[in-house]
Parts: sequence; C-alpha cells; structure tokens
Amino acid sequence: MLQKPESEALPILQAEGEKDGGRDGETQALTASQKEVPNPLLQETPKENLGARREEGAAESALTPKGVRTLAAKALARRRAYRRLDRTVAELVQFLLVKDKKKSPITRSEMVKYVIGDLKDLFPEIIARAAEHLRYVFGFELKQFGRKHHTYILINKLKPLEEEEEEEDDLGGDGPRLGLLIMILGLIYMKGNSARETQVWEMLRRLGVRPSKYHFLFGYPKRLIMEDFVQQRYLNYRQVPHTNPPECEFSWGPRSNLEISKMKVLGFVAKLHKKEPQHWPVQYREALADEADRARAKARAEASMRARARASERAGIGPW
Repeated sequence: MLQKPESEALPILQAEGEKDGGRDGETQALTASQKEVPNPLLQETPKENLGARREEGAAESALTPKGVRTLAAKALARRRAYRRLDRTVAELVQFLLVKDKKKSPITRSEMVKYVIGDLKDLFPEIIARAAEHLRYVFGFELKQFGRKHHTYILINKLKPLEEEEEEEDDLGGDGPRLGLLIMILGLIYMKGNSARETQVWEMLRRLGVRPSKYHFLFGYPKRLIMEDFVQQRYLNYRQVPHTNPPECEFSWGPRSNLEISKMKVLGFVAKLHKKEPQHWPVQYREALADEADRARAKARAEASMRARARASERAGIGPW
C-alpha cells in the first residue's frame, strides 16, 4: 500500500450547497489573483513556506485589531472567489454538454449570458479550464470555428487508454463513462491506492455531477459506479475496518489492474496538473514497477506461445 504523498491530488472538495456572498468583492479578488488559480479538478495542497508564515505572523501581531479583521476579510474573499470560479467552470462544462446534445454551435455571448455573467473578464481562463475538463474527463474537444462571432462546437475525441478491443467493448465504447472511470481510478491512485466513498462523491460534485441525480451522459452516476464499475470488477468496494460511524472505500478492481496501467493513469493526472509524472515520485516509482511487471508478463506469454507453436510444428511433421 502506497503512503499518501505530501501533496495529494484530488482532495476532499467543498460540500454541495455551500453559499457565497459579495459577488462584486469576489470578482475583484479573482481578477487580482487570476494567475494563481489552481486546477479545479486536481488541486494540490501547497507546501507551506515557513519563513513567510513566520513573517506573516510577526506582521499580524503588529497589526491593530482592525487590520487583522481586514486581512481575514480579504483571505475569506479570495477563498470565496476561488470557489465561485470552480463552480462557474463546472457549470459551463455542463452547459456545453447540454448544448452539444442538440448539435448546435455555442456562442461566447450565450456562455456569458447564461453561465459566466459578471465574470466575463475572466472568460479566457474559464473557457480554457472548461476545455480541459471536457477533453480529459468527458472525451470532448472544444473547437472554435467562428472567430468573428466566437462560435464553438464539441468533437468527441476520447480513445480508450488501452488499444485492446475487449476493454472498449466492456465499457460499451462509451467515452464519457471511460473518462469517469479514469477520474475515479486517478483519485484512488493519488490517495494511496484507496479513496473514501465520500471523497468520490465530492469529486463528482466538483465536476458538476450529483451522485444520485440523473445525468444525461452517465444516467444515475452512483448506480453506474456501484452496479457497473463495481460489479464488473473495475472497482473494489469495502467497509473500512474500525470506523465509527462506518465508512466505505474504493480501490482498483482486478479488471482495472489487468486492463489499465498505472503509468497511463498517472499521465492523465499529470496532464490535468500540467506537470510531468515524475512530479509525484512515490506514484511514479510504483508506476514504473507496474510497467516492468507488465513487460515481463507479456514476454512470458509471448515465449509460451512460441514454445507451443514450435511443439505443434514438431508434432505435425514428426512420425505418428
């Protein structure tokens, strides 16, 4: 079992239904910190700069009570701004997917009117992040084909991670379902090879998908995961020992271990982070070991097939 990395991907996400306020203040905070917006799907826990924290603490101790309240208010505004931006990206993804069902082009003005609203100045950032979600999670590429009127269409681009036809058949050749499975496998892998059930549902909410509510791409996501992915042995599901109240967790199932390599899943996570797989040394070493095991198993299978073929040839030409 892997130890949890210092910087975990796919952390516990905010609870559904959390309220925000101060829309104008949030917009200003977003604009001020636009360059530092984290990836909404696979956020990392930033490493603390202890020296900076000490300086901050010293500065805060020198502040008046009013100054401390002002700093706290600004920090709260930034957190709300990030949460609002994350929700806007998730809502835009769902909006684009719904519009694509009608196969009608989508204009920038529609996106601003129905989803983005007063965050229109951040449109390039929002559309770029929405395009990443669409590509890596749902298997669609967002293409702009009318630059004058900023018109977009979605193209289905997702391929199975492995080229074997068997895997594609088992998943129904369904790009979005495969994308959802890979997201869950990535969460499990980056959490140390197991993820609590609550963490999986929270990840879905971050994608704008409610586990128990019908979704036009996945049907009922919770049922898809529990009845399809678990029963088809892509995922294992078990109760965590010694938890009160009882908690359950997911891990990779035997079919995922056979059909999907850890290196490819780590590569998927790295793309979402815009980093190299080596950024997570613990997971990268395990993925390398997995690749070596797969190569040895493939070599043994090929050697066995060649031996059987030679034996058949000798039997065919030898005297009876």
